[in-house]
Amino acid sequence: MNKQTPTTEDQNETARRYPELFAEIDRSLLPRHVAIIMDGNGRWANTRRFPRIKGHREGVRSVDDVVACARELGIPVLTLYAFSVENWKRPQVEIRALMALLKEYIKAKVAVMQENNIRFNTIGRIHDLPGEIQKLVKETTEATSRNSGLVLNLALSYGGRAEIVDAVQAIVKESAERRIGPEDVNEALVTAHMYSPDLPDPDMIIRTSGENRISNFLTWQSVYSEFYFTPLLWPDFKRKEFLEAIIDFQKRERRFGLTGEQVRPHKAP
Repeated sequence: MNKQTPTTEDQNETARRYPELFAEIDRSLLPRHVAIIMDGNGRWANTRRFPRIKGHREGVRSVDDVVACARELGIPVLTLYAFSVENWKRPQVEIRALMALLKEYIKAKVAVMQENNIRFNTIGRIHDLPGEIQKLVKETTEATSRNSGLVLNLALSYGGRAEIVDAVQAIVKESAERRIGPEDVNEALVTAHMYSPDLPDPDMIIRTSGENRISNFLTWQSVYSEFYFTPLLWPDFKRKEFLEAIIDFQKRERRFGLTGEQVRPHKAP
């Protein structure tokens, strides 16, 4: 995966709006992959006595802000939990509104993605989406496939357990066809059957709205992710809050099962 190099214009935009926060970020310690559970759109609308779809539309504004910030910083991958397998249980009127909003968003952003070298990708049971959205997703993925900057990865009709089940089913099928044997099954093989095995595991997972759980999100990939929970509802989470989350991430010591002494630079006596 090509690493995105921010342009001078990008840096000036980020620095212009939040110069102190921008100065705190160590560009050599950026996470390779940030994933976000965008929670709180409905509550944001309810507290203001708006229809729930108004909250989802305001949430799109936060998507725009965070995507721009991630791109400007040079973060390679941004995954957004847009619609879960459990979300199909919501009232049909809300599901139809969400599908219409998703279609509207993708159509509106194709040119923006091309202009800003963003590669569009999706994970999930895309075949469960309405046919016209499946077609739009496929066309947008193909149209941006040669872009080498930020990977904007939308989790649609996605569930972490569903992803593992789908991977196991594919492995069992290969075993039945005698293409692999039991001795071939290991972590690398399972990872290879995930929805997007070419993407790195998320270094950081952000969840908004004050809920402290992962809600069936990237179950296999999140075993060593750093979690960042904020009480802010998603429509209130913008560029500034994203920068603050990255700064918090950079203050953490990631050991991956090792001791602190093993991962810290050795200092001569």
